[in-house]
Amino acid sequence: MPDETPIPGLGRKAPDFSLQATDERQYCLADIRGENGTVVVFICNHCPYVVAIAGRLAEEARALAEHGIATAAIMSNDANAYPADSFENMALFAKRNDFDFPYLIDPTQAVARAYDAVCTPDFFGFNAQDELQYRGRLDASKTTPVPGARRELYEAMVQIARTGRGPADQIPSMGCSIKWRA
Repeated sequence: MPDETPIPGLGRKAPDFSLQATDERQYCLADIRGENGTVVVFICNHCPYVVAIAGRLAEEARALAEHGIATAAIMSNDANAYPADSFENMALFAKRNDFDFPYLIDPTQAVARAYDAVCTPDFFGFNAQDELQYRGRLDASKTTPVPGARRELYEAMVQIARTGRGPADQIPSMGCSIKWRA
């Protein structure tokens, strides 16, 4: 059964973190923050919802970078219970999908809990002041891409970069639940 993200909490500050990325570097929020906004998305390697949009996510991240908006992805699943989500497989997934943004591992799941992440993919769009302004979806794609779908994340983040505020209407993301440790 797919989970949907809740939309409450707009305006709250982005929790900081310090996590290792697939490029072997350690990143905190300040390291990945964009001049005009930041997207933090919780993903994993095996979720069919993520697999369906991974290439599109990479394309949108590149397009958003042109507007001064940075992107980072975080994998918080229990990799012991789900070996497809191991750090080694994260590096392969990032390379296969041409990620040019940090793909970070959250081994304690503390960052996912701090963000109130629910599913993969789960998108958090912050303005330049690190205030949450978007908790929607990439687009209408679910486990199969929707050709020509409206670019919801892109449009919202460009609006946030321009005005500091996200759209009034946001459709929650849907995906597989985060695989929490017992």
